Amino acid sequence: MTTELAGPWTHRDVSARGTRFHIAELGEGPLVLLLHGFPETWWSWHHQLVALSESGYRAVAVDLRGYGGSDKPPRGYDLVTLAGDVTGLIRALGEANAIVVGHDWGGLVAWTTAVYHPKVVQRLVAVSAPHPLRLRQSPWTNWMAHTALYQLPMWPERDLVKNDADRAARLLHHWSGPGWPDAETERNVRDAIQIPGAAHCALEYHRWLVRSTPRPDGIRYGHRMAAPVLAPTLHLHGMIDPAIPQYAAQGSGRYVEAPYSWKVIEAAGHFPHQERPQAFNDALLSWLSE
Repeated sequence: MTTELAGPWTHRDVSARGTRFHIAELGEGPLVLLLHGFPETWWSWHHQLVALSESGYRAVAVDLRGYGGSDKPPRGYDLVTLAGDVTGLIRALGEANAIVVGHDWGGLVAWTTAVYHPKVVQRLVAVSAPHPLRLRQSPWTNWMAHTALYQLPMWPERDLVKNDADRAARLLHHWSGPGWPDAETERNVRDAIQIPGAAHCALEYHRWLVRSTPRPDGIRYGHRMAAPVLAPTLHLHGMIDPAIPQYAAQGSGRYVEAPYSWKVIEAAGHFPHQERPQAFNDALLSWLSE
């Protein structure tokens, strides 16, 4: 199986901090690094690759560690290591800093990168992703219920990929608004999560989030994340997101010292950049042009 789907973009591998990452890139100009969420790949940003490149940006969508065509090492699925991956990628792409856009888990990684490596995040865009400390304070959500379920050993991996990855496909349907996903996206998600090792690696993100909370590494992470975000921040959220409702994400601005903007995408669920790409792109590009 491959995630190198055809389009106007170029596929290649980039090595950063000893790990090989698959990327799709398009355009020239300021770097915009796009980080996908669970259970997807770089493809989740295919609308934005085109829109950003047409507006004068160099758009790069990456398969995160453990996903798609990127390496699947046995460890490194904590947010601190993942933020280090982002920093290494930006430098490997020949830039000192970038606009970092992250959805879902990619959003948590983006928030973490902005705190741990503030010099490399020129601007931050979080999509369907509360600040990690706001997530800890949020009431119980559908997203957290799944994260709790994924703490079980072995069974969640088998459940995620059985019957042609039916569980992964149903997550897309259950967490989105009406009329999405399209058949191509659903097929791509089914195929990508069945790449050997991908399901286990994807679930290791969730396991670290819960299991680290009472441990020294999780406590250190919480203390560090209390430092303010210094990058101008745009926070985009689907109006009818059933996975992480608006109320669970609102309030993240308290952790941002720079200008912070909250924007709701109407009629969109947990995947606003794919469900309502035109409205999403308009909001993103308008903010970037300010």
